[in-house]
Formats: sequence, structure tokens, C-alpha cells
Amino acid sequence: MIPRPVLSSHLSGSYELTIGATVSGDFVDAVRLALPRLDPRPGDTGEIDVRRDPELGAEAYRLTVGSRGVEIVAGGRAGAFYAAQTLHQLLPAASYRHTERASWPVPGVRVEDAPRFPWRGLHLDVARHFFPKREVLRLIDLMALHKLNRLHLHLVDDQGWRVESRAYPLLHEVSSHRPRTAVHPHGEPVAYDEVPHGGYYTLDDLAEIGAYARARCVTVVPEIDVPGHASAILAAYPALGATGEPYEVLDRWGISPAILSPLPPTVEFLTTVFDEVIGALGETPYVHIGGDEVVLDHWAASPEITAYRESLGLATVNELQAWFLRRLADALAERGTRAVVWDEAFVSGGLRQDTVVMPWRGMGVGRRAAAAGHDVVATPVFPLYFDYAETSSPDEPQAIADAITVADVAAFVPAPEEWTDEERARVLGAQAQLWTERVPDARTADYKLWPRACALAEVAWSGTAQDGFDRRLAEHLGRLDALGVEYRPLAGPHPWQRRRPHRASPVPVTELMARIEALTHDPESTRPSVS
Repeated sequence: MIPRPVLSSHLSGSYELTIGATVSGDFVDAVRLALPRLDPRPGDTGEIDVRRDPELGAEAYRLTVGSRGVEIVAGGRAGAFYAAQTLHQLLPAASYRHTERASWPVPGVRVEDAPRFPWRGLHLDVARHFFPKREVLRLIDLMALHKLNRLHLHLVDDQGWRVESRAYPLLHEVSSHRPRTAVHPHGEPVAYDEVPHGGYYTLDDLAEIGAYARARCVTVVPEIDVPGHASAILAAYPALGATGEPYEVLDRWGISPAILSPLPPTVEFLTTVFDEVIGALGETPYVHIGGDEVVLDHWAASPEITAYRESLGLATVNELQAWFLRRLADALAERGTRAVVWDEAFVSGGLRQDTVVMPWRGMGVGRRAAAAGHDVVATPVFPLYFDYAETSSPDEPQAIADAITVADVAAFVPAPEEWTDEERARVLGAQAQLWTERVPDARTADYKLWPRACALAEVAWSGTAQDGFDRRLAEHLGRLDALGVEYRPLAGPHPWQRRRPHRASPVPVTELMARIEALTHDPESTRPSVS
């Protein structure tokens, strides 16, 4: 099973679980949603009996299979849902297909399980390349199978805005599309496909995504990345920028100097957008506000912004950046939502104490954030950036750099032993990032995510990859085959998965990590670390 349960022991006997089996007791809806291909039916007594035990954690469960049937004891709805996912993994891989088979044998087993971390996440960048709602819902299903429970949607960047706004309609009318897309490998001469690209989620779409995710114990974390990465926003509303100059939705990769103004109209604009997004998603415990890779030159050059900064008693534009992000975090707190930021925002200082920090530039800055009392979600480039190639081979599809393997992910420890107990306690979990500059479609996303995300699921649930992971992964791939996931084979890509060839990076990712982590000691390192 992936992720491997905390405790699992075989029992004598087995049980033949029929399609349409009756499920009774507590959390019946959760069990039914976790087993759609088995089509369990609610009833007063059942082959699958579910009970709540308030002594267990909300995501914890006990699963027992014997000759009389299946018993699930769960601390909460999520625990019951995960118990049912474990139950399904006890069946043959063929049970993940739609078939006419009437029943499946379940071996006798007792499982006791609970996650090591509450945050087990995947990030999907829908700004650089848009992924339709159907693909987001499918990803939620795959996350649920692996007991991953945070879907971080990167909804805006220089290359596109991806959600309807009824208050500011030019955002989806103008900023949601670009006339062409850069297709050249990183570091090579610029080339374009001359094909328009775009799309956005309506607020109704967002509401559906939120409800679909919650039912499957997944929390959607929307990201509105500010104040940098702002070309798309300013293409619609240039008056919100630091200069007022016109912009276009960016058609190339890399970083733009486009930056939102920190003045009150921008704060009003963003709080209105937050209200729309939160109002559509429903319960939204976290909103990511970015704070990464910000070029502050336009702020420094603006007399109006300088005068505003001085009126606030702030000495530098970096302090103004920190003030701006804190103001947004305060607005979110008023709405019952915690702000999440990338590590540049922590380095700039001034964060609310309840702001969650994602240290993408390395675990060193993550440790400093934890020591400062911030909750941390481990997100380092190595080994959790899944837009990187798995090898340096040209057989790999085009990637930003190389190489991050399944083994690299499986070896990752989100809360290192050398940290103090207090620092380790601040680690909420781990999250892998799929940036999509070079991920144009769902087939490529499948290839980049899986099976590396299987290793992430194991690490985030257990704290470290457990014994026998390689063997269990090889067996688990049969489930992905049955579900139609176009993952990267462990031996390398199929011929049709090669597509645009990867160009090997001259800089190993480990060297890159050393360079960008060194930048985290500079409070002015909001400027882009990677071009």
C-alpha cells in the first residue's frame, strides 16, 4: 500500500466484498465516495460497518477485515475516507477499473493508521498553462487515493489570470489569455508557437471544485501571487501598477518587473478579489498571497509610493513590501483565513505570526522561519519541484532543469532530525510544486507528477519513506494503469512521451540549491533568484 500504514498485520480468513455492498454506521457518505467503483449502498446493517471513536485523531482510523466483513473505526470523516482508500488498496488493481465483476476477495487484515503531518500537498500552476476544470477534479481524485489533502492552485501570474471576477470583469475578459506562448528550451533563443492560449474558472466552477475537494477531504488553497508577477493583472487594470503604464499578458517565461502599487486602491482591489474567491470556494482556511520574486525598482522610483512609504514610517521598499503583505494577511484574518507566503516574504520580515511560510529556496530558511514561530510547509526546489526532469537525458520531455528522481523524493525528510523539537513541531508537512511553463497539457502533467507524487504521499503521510517502498511502488503502478494515469515508467519514458526533447542543465540542482539558499540570508533578496 502507498502510503504505508503505521501498523498492519495479517489475520486468518478473508472476505468476499460484493459490488454494491451495504455500508452502515457513521460517515457512510465518506466511505461511498472513497469506493466509487465498488458502488457501496447505505443501509441499517452492512458488510462494511463504520463507527466513530472520538479518542482517535480526525484523520486516524482502524480497519479490520475478517470472515464476517469489514469494520472501520475512525476519529472523523477524513479517517473513515482514508480507511476506505486503504480497503480499496487491499483489492487487486483491476478493482480500479469499471468492470462487470460481482465481487472481490479481501484478505484478513488489521490496520491502525494516522498521518505524521496534517499538510500533504500538491501545487498546480494553472496560470502558465490553463488546466480545465475536469482535469482539476481528476487530480483531486488521484490525490484522495494517495491521502494527499492540500491542493494549492496558482491562479495568477504574469502569463495569465484564471478566475472570473464579477467586480473586476476585465480580469477574466482580458487577462485570461495570451496570443502566443514561448516554446524554446531554457537558455536558448526565444521561439513562439503563435497559438493563442487561455481559459479561466467561473466562480461557479470554483464553487464546484471547492465542494468536490471537501467531499474528498482535500482543502483547496488558492494563490493570488502579489505584488510581483503582475503583468496579467496590469494588462486589465494598469492604474493598479506602480507606474500606470500599459502592460500585456506575458507570452514568455521568466520574471517581469511588473509590480502592483502598494497604495490603498490596490489593497481594496485585492480584498474584493479575496472575497470573491473565498465566497465561491466556501470554507477557505488558507489563501496564498505569494510575495516571491518581486522586483521593487518601480516602487523605489515612484515619488508617490516613496511619500506613502515615508508616511508609514518605513525606511526601505523592502519594509514596504513586508507592510503590504501584512496588510493583506490582516484582511484575510478578518475573514477567518490564514495567509501563506513564499520564503522571500519571511526574509523581508514583518509577517503576522500566524502566516504560514513555504521555503522553496531550501530547508535552511524553513528552519529559520520555524525558529521564529511560523508554521512551515516544506517546499524546496530539490526534491519537490516536479517541473524538473527525472534525468538529464534528451529522452525526457522538455523541463526547466534536472534532475529530481523518485528516489530523491522518497529520501526527503520534511522535519529533519537535527532541528530542535520546537522547530520540528512547526512543520505542517510537505508539498510538491508543478510549475507549468513546460507542462502544456494534462498528459504531460501526469508524466511529471506520477510516480514522484506517490513518493511524496508516502513521505508526507509517514514522515519518511518506509521499508519496501520500491517494491510497493512497482505494485502500485498497476493501480495507476487501471485508472489511466500516464505516469513516467520507472525505466524511462515511452517513445510517445518524449515529445520536445529535454536539454541537460549545465548546473546540477544541488548546486542551484546552494546558491539560492545563500540568497535567503539577504533581506533584499526578494529580487528573482532564478531567471
